[in-house]
Order: sequence, then C-alpha cells, then structure tokens
Amino acid sequence: MFVGLQIGMIVSTLDGTIVATALPTIARDLGSEHQRAWVVTAFMLGQVASMPLYGKLGDLYGRKKLYLFAITLFTAASMLCGAAQNLPQLVASRALQGIGAGGLGVLAMAVVADIVPTRSLGRWLGYQGALFAVASLIGPLAGGIFVDQLSWRWAFFINLPLALVSIVMVVLALQLPYQRIPHSIDYPGAALLTAALVGIVLFASLHGQLALGIVTPVLIVLFFLRERRAREPIVPLHLFRSSISRVTAGINFTSGALFTSGIFFLPVFWQQVADLSPTESGLLLIPFMFTTAGATLVAGRTVERTGRYRVWPIVGGVIMTAGVSLLTTLDTSTAPALASLYGAVLGIGVGCVMQTSLLALQNSVEFRDIGAATSSALLCRILGSTIGVAAWSAIYEAIRDTDDVVTALRGVYLAAIPVGVAATVLALRLEERTLREETQFTSETAPI
Repeated sequence: MFVGLQIGMIVSTLDGTIVATALPTIARDLGSEHQRAWVVTAFMLGQVASMPLYGKLGDLYGRKKLYLFAITLFTAASMLCGAAQNLPQLVASRALQGIGAGGLGVLAMAVVADIVPTRSLGRWLGYQGALFAVASLIGPLAGGIFVDQLSWRWAFFINLPLALVSIVMVVLALQLPYQRIPHSIDYPGAALLTAALVGIVLFASLHGQLALGIVTPVLIVLFFLRERRAREPIVPLHLFRSSISRVTAGINFTSGALFTSGIFFLPVFWQQVADLSPTESGLLLIPFMFTTAGATLVAGRTVERTGRYRVWPIVGGVIMTAGVSLLTTLDTSTAPALASLYGAVLGIGVGCVMQTSLLALQNSVEFRDIGAATSSALLCRILGSTIGVAAWSAIYEAIRDTDDVVTALRGVYLAAIPVGVAATVLALRLEERTLREETQFTSETAPI
C-alpha cells in the first residue's frame, strides 16, 4: 500500500520539476518562447487550487476513491501534455495535470496518518520526505536525458506505466473503512479559496501586478468570512485555534522558501560563475538533496524511538540559517565543491524541519480533520516555495542589473537569513505533545 501511494507522489513531484530542464526545447518546438513560463505556472495553479479540496473531500468521502480519481486525472492529462501540438493545448493540459497532482501527495500522507500511530509516523513520513527529495533531484536530470536522447514528450508519457503500477497496487492493497455521515459541501467557500490561491500564485509568478495585489487580499478576507459561517467549511478554521497549527503553517512556509533558495540558485552559481555544464551542476546538487533526504530519515526514526519531535524543527531552523549564511560567502574564488558542501548544510536543516513539523500537526488534530490539516500544511509549503522563488528571483534580477551575478547571489542569501531566523523562532514556539499510540484505522479492516 505504501509503495503504491508513494509511486503516485513521486510522479507528481517528478512532473513538477522534470519540465524545468525540457522547457527551453518545448518552447522552441511549439514556437512560444515568450509564454513558456505558463507551462510551469499552469501546473502550480492547478495544484495549489485543488490541494485543500482533496484534503477536505478525502475526510468526507474516503481517501481511496479520491486518490484513484486524482491519479487517473493526472495520467490522462499527462497523455494530453505529451500529445500537445501548440502551447495553449500544453498549458491547458498542464493545468489539468496540476489538479490531479494536488491530491497525490496530500492523500498519500493522510492515508499513512490514518493507519500508522503517530508514535511510529515519523519513520514513514521520513521515507516520504526522502522520496520527495530524491524525486526533486531526479526530475531535472531525467528531463535532460529525455530531451537529449528521446523527446520532451517522454517527460509526460513516462507517467503512464508508473501510474498504472500505482493504481493496481492501491486498488489491491489499500483497504480502509469508510462510513458516510451527513454533511454539506461549502461550494462558495471552495470557489473563494480557489480564486484566492490562484491570485497568490499569479501575483508571485507575474512579479506583483497591481490589480492582483488589490483583488487577492479581498478574496482572502471574503474566504475567511465565509468559512466562519459555513456549516461544513472547506478549511475548518477551528484547526488554527491550536498554536501547533499556526506554528507549523509558518514553519512549512519558511522551510519551503529556503528549500527553493538552494535548489534553484546553487545551479546559477555553478553554471554562471564557475562555468560548469548543466550536467555537472546537477551532480553537485546531489549533496543538497542527499542530506535533505538523510536528515528526514534520521529525524523520523529518532522521533519514533524517543517520542519527542519539538527539538528537530528548532535544530533544523538553526542549521538552515547557518546554511544560507555560509552561502552568502560565495565569490569567484569559491570552489564548486565547497559551494556544494554549503548547500548540504542547508539540506540538513530542511530535512530536520519539514516532516517533523507535519507529524506534530497530524498528532494535534482530531482524526476527522487529518486530511484538511495535512493539505493545509503542504499548501503552506508549496506557497512558501512559490513565493520564495518569486522573491529570490526579484532580488537576484534587481541586483544583477546594476552589478554582477556573484553580488546578486549574495543578495539572495542575505535575504534568506531572516527567513531562517523566523523559522527558528517559530519552532521555539512549537508545543510538545505526547504522540498518539492509537490509529483511526488499520490496513486490515474492511474495504471502502
């Protein structure tokens, strides 16, 4: 069951990054160089808009059905992406693909939380985090291979066999009980949330257009006003009465932003300052991803053994801050291997933070809110990544236009230091609670 779910999560992560390497070739083949950013933005829009809905609907209707719907939609949209003959077709298909991808990670993590006691959850979330880190690294490398050896279309077609394996394994192995209870769906709240999230992503991606900057806050306010009155809110606001929910939201946002400062801007140093090839740059990024995965696994196993999680986000916040501080020292004389080592320090901090903060949140909420809580944490992480990339890019471009690449990179990492400090301060406020020994379901119970 776990393997089947993780294959689904891996293909969604891969497709979020695999296009990065193939994008220049895609844009050239389809004749739309100036609009190529929409290939990435459309996927992100579909993903962030659908994540909270999957979390809530999974709580209401059962996660297995929702997962199978999500991976089927993702796979069908992948085939449409691979067959696209022009950029508008590809962008529309990528939006559908993002809607499918929005459910894969959320539902996989929520299902594991359903059947694994929180005391043992750290190990399994550690496995998930490690797979996410590895998939994030493999994506750009695989994209390069497909472009060089086959066709960029295989970046999408490769999802079909993997998704079919996931579907078969989940159908056969995932058995969860589901009891339908009377409920109502907050359609106005869902529409307002979707519009607000789309506004946030577009505002970040389009570098702060004024109209979006005015409309988006209004949508956010209207959404919260609606959720206060809704009988069955899409995002239960009572979750955020808990300090753990508020703190972990901030931790996931800041760690997501710091993660992107490494994965997107270390290659800039290697390629534009050290004059290395994209392949060499990808290889030097391996320590960053390896330490992220390794720290995630170590933290998860230690939490399982000791029953204590609070120390890990604190330690992670300190190490993330140290990592970006080291990266501010990059200059033309810095050896590429040393920059890779600094990135590895940042990776250790990210690995300590991400999954342990999610575990703390899942342990603090009632079983009926597991899906909504999980989706809110992952949404904060993705929004942190999205807004982080936009902010770092804006700083980089502004400084580079008046100076040079090295100074611009220093500016990015100097700006990242306060974000690391904020993550540490938030982690210090995280409450330690006894980890649950009981589960909502067991994997041997009757099927849905």
